[in-house]
Amino acid sequence: MFQIKRKVGKIEVILDAKKVGEDYMLTLTGGEEHVGAVAVGLFDEKSQRASSSVITMPGHREEYLALDGARQVSRATRKTSVFVVGIHKDNISPEEIKDVVSVAGEMIESFIAFYKKEDELGRQNNDLNNA
Repeated sequence: MFQIKRKVGKIEVILDAKKVGEDYMLTLTGGEEHVGAVAVGLFDEKSQRASSSVITMPGHREEYLALDGARQVSRATRKTSVFVVGIHKDNISPEEIKDVVSVAGEMIESFIAFYKKEDELGRQNNDLNNA
C-alpha cells in the first residue's frame, strides 16, 4: 500500500504500511533488519484519544519509535495500528541515532499525509456515488 525509503548516513531506513481490514500494520526497518519492538496503537471513540502499548525485545532500544509511531498512526486514522521497528547498525554514534529518529518521524508524517489524502479521495468518491 505505502512504502518510503530514506538514506540516513550508511543506513537505508524503510517504512512499509499496509491496510489490514480497517486497521494498519507498519514496519520501520533499516541496517540489519530485525524485530526490536512491537507496539499496538488504539483509538478510543468515546474519549477521542489514541493510546499505545509496546513490547521491546531484550537488548533493543526501538521502543520509543514503535510506541510513538503506533500512537500517531492510530490518532490520525482513528483505527488500530501495529507498528514493528527494527533498525540496527554496529557502532552507531549518538548523532546517527538522532538522525535516524528524526527521519523516522518525517517518514511517519509522510504516511499520515498519504492516509489523509487517500481518505479525502475516498470521501469524495462516496459523495459522487451518492449524488
